[in-house]
Amino acid sequence: MLAIRLPAEIETRLDALAAATGRTKTFYAREAILEHLDDLEDLYLAEQRLIEVRTGRSPTHTLAAVEQSLGLAN
Repeated sequence: MLAIRLPAEIETRLDALAAATGRTKTFYAREAILEHLDDLEDLYLAEQRLIEVRTGRSPTHTLAAVEQSLGLAN
């Protein structure tokens, strides 16, 4: 169970959308969360990887080195 407080303007918009479509406010709240959850998880992971690269805990490779190792170098 999750309870959230929304600003009145958003609550009003959500009420109007639910009434106009016959869906519940919970449906739209769930859809919004699911829509953005993957993006938020990806952002967190990217930030962690960036920290690892910047602190030298994760190696980096040049494009030329990757191409060479895959046999794609010209």
